[in-house]
Amino acid sequence: MTAPAPAPNRSYEIHEVAELTGLATARLRVWERRYEVVRPGRQANRYRTYTSEQVALLRAFARLCAAGERIGDLVREPRESVIARAEGRATDGSPLALLLEAVKRLDRDRLNTLLDEQRRSMESEQFGREIILPLGEVIGDLWALGRLSVAAEHLASEVVVQQLKLELAGAATAGPLLLAACLPGESHEWGILVTLVRLQTSGWRVQYLGADLPLKDVVDASWTLLPQVVALSAADPANVSGRLPELRRLPRLLPPGTLVVLGGQGVEINGSRLRRAGLKVGAEVIPQPHTGRGSRIASRNP
Repeated sequence: MTAPAPAPNRSYEIHEVAELTGLATARLRVWERRYEVVRPGRQANRYRTYTSEQVALLRAFARLCAAGERIGDLVREPRESVIARAEGRATDGSPLALLLEAVKRLDRDRLNTLLDEQRRSMESEQFGREIILPLGEVIGDLWALGRLSVAAEHLASEVVVQQLKLELAGAATAGPLLLAACLPGESHEWGILVTLVRLQTSGWRVQYLGADLPLKDVVDASWTLLPQVVALSAADPANVSGRLPELRRLPRLLPPGTLVVLGGQGVEINGSRLRRAGLKVGAEVIPQPHTGRGSRIASRNP
């Protein structure tokens, strides 16, 4: 399973960096103290705070260390060499290299063709897990490190999101309804769309309402469509934290029996707070769909 890429224009605390890099917090502190891999800033409470660029650089070092290299040797290399070799490690011998080349060249037609070829060669769940999510990870890291233009990142996002939405629209199912959207202020759709394609494959009839959707509209749509599940995604932990009171109220505003599930990087980092508020976290809590007529999920959030 690939880790999500760092989101742009925000800072990270050390426990978030540990989740994004796979490096234990103790190891991050040692790398900072002994090798000065990165120099995090400090909040008023003296907690470390890392930029997106620093997280992406740490991920590059972590990727090479996981392949057997030593951090003491890597820190003596030029930074650009470390980044380039980590990029090669992530894409070497996989379709990602050709996909990334098309992204860098802003070659929309080539990118569409390559994605179509990969999709035809594998099941939709495998396509999301082995192609779309790893591609998003590499693109996110390169963007954060300044090695990919904004235009290239936007092109890749537009092509991939369109591909995934076509995937959702093209698969007919008679299963129970799962209504999905991104929280207000959220525009990152790759992760939720990959998850929705997988859920649709398992038998859910998915209706995706899009990014940056006001919660009032989620409530209105739920009373109109009467879904068994409402799934909401967020990439920004600060956005989730700030919306905790309205998220806590949301289940009581929906039709009785509706299961509310929150997911995404921003939700995972706030997972313990959300669970203490009685909210469900993570796609794994979504049950196998019940297909009987009129069936509803028996339990709901408090």
